[in-house]
Amino acid sequence: MKPIAQLLKTLLLASALAIGAAQAQTAPSAAANAAPSGPVKLQGLRGGAPLTEDIGINPSRQEPDRGPHDRDFVQQPPLIPHTINGYQITKNFNKCMDCHSFQRARANGATKVSISHFRTLEGQELDNISPRRYFCNQCHVPQTDARALVDNTFQRARGLQ
Repeated sequence: MKPIAQLLKTLLLASALAIGAAQAQTAPSAAANAAPSGPVKLQGLRGGAPLTEDIGINPSRQEPDRGPHDRDFVQQPPLIPHTINGYQITKNFNKCMDCHSFQRARANGATKVSISHFRTLEGQELDNISPRRYFCNQCHVPQTDARALVDNTFQRARGLQ
């Protein structure tokens, strides 16, 4: 019985050595796993500028005024199809309402503000825009020709294609 146990032990050892040798041939070299010399330099969107320092912004060109943009998903707030540079939206004044209010939209050829903007969370109808809907560019944004900061695979909703 002793010679069989010795033979099994030898076979197991030989198998382990063969498996180890095969793995060593496919494993990356120690040099490939070594840390690069010196610190790794990462480049962020701020270009390495400290957070306490203001940085210049590369301006993107806003699309010229045009008709309404198509929507990409259900319940998407409409995109703004014109420039809003210099538009003032404060608690006392909203430049958007110069054209988009119910009283002025037709004369300006603009889209009227949705009736949903005149309701409270409880559904109560108001005489004016609801305070929670007053700051238009919380949801509505102008379209620009800026390149995407990250790649994505977004697809329009099937019902909107």
